[in-house]
Amino acid sequence: MFRILEKLGTETLYLLETTGRMGLFLGLCLGRLVTPPYKIRPVVRQVHFIGARSLFVILFTGAFTGMVLGLQGYYTLRKFGSEGLLGSAVALSLLRELGPVLTALMVIGRAGSAITAEIGIMRNSEQIDALECMAIDPFRYLLAPKFLGGLIAIPLLTFVFDAVGILGGWAVGVGLLGVNQGVFFQSMYKAVAWHDINMGIIKGVVFALVVIWICSVKGFYLHLERSGGFGAEGVSRTTTSAVVLASVSILVWDYLISAMMI
Repeated sequence: MFRILEKLGTETLYLLETTGRMGLFLGLCLGRLVTPPYKIRPVVRQVHFIGARSLFVILFTGAFTGMVLGLQGYYTLRKFGSEGLLGSAVALSLLRELGPVLTALMVIGRAGSAITAEIGIMRNSEQIDALECMAIDPFRYLLAPKFLGGLIAIPLLTFVFDAVGILGGWAVGVGLLGVNQGVFFQSMYKAVAWHDINMGIIKGVVFALVVIWICSVKGFYLHLERSGGFGAEGVSRTTTSAVVLASVSILVWDYLISAMMI
C-alpha cells in the first residue's frame, strides 16, 4: 500500500515539475519575441525551413484530402438527393477542421521532429551550455526565431491546404462526378461565413504555438526527460515522445477550440 502511495506521489510530483518547467519555458520564449533587439534573418530562415520546405507535402496532402472529401461527400449526399451541397460540405470540412489539423500534423512529422532532434543534439553535445557560458541567451538566439517562424508559417500553410483541398474537391465533384460547377460554388458561397474562416485562423495560430512549444521544450530539456537521457538513443526516444505528445495535443486543442467557438 505504501509503495503504491509512494509511486503515486512520485508521478504526481514529476507531472507538476514537468508542467511548471514547460510553462516557464513558454513564458521565456514568448517574452523574448517582444523584446529588442529584433533580428530578421533567423526568422526568415525558420519560415523557410518550417513553411517553404513543407509546402510540397501540404500541397500533396491537401489535394488528396479534398479529392477524398469530394468523392465520399458526393455518394453520401446523393442518397438524400443533395448533391448540390457538395461544395459547402467540402469547404466547411476543410476550413473548420481538416485544414488546420492535418496541416499541423504534417508539420509535426516533417519539421517538428527535426526541431526536437536539432535542439536535443545541441543539448546532448553541450552546445547550449556553451552558449550560456558565452553569455548568449539560448531563448533569444535559438528558440525565439523558431516560435516566430512557426507562428508565421503554419497559418499560411493552413490557407494553402484549404485552397488546394477545395480545388481537389472541385476537380472530383465537378470534373469527375458531374456536379454543376455553378451549384458547387454557389452552395459554398452561401454556407461559408467569416466565423468559419476565423475558426480556421485561430486554430492555425494555436496549433503553431503548440507544435513549436512542445517540440522545442522536449529537445531543450532532453537531459531531464525520463524517456530521454544522453546519447543517440536518448535523442531518438525524446523525438518520438515529442511527436506523439504534439499530435495528441493538437487533437485535444482542436476539440476545445471547436467547443468554445461553435
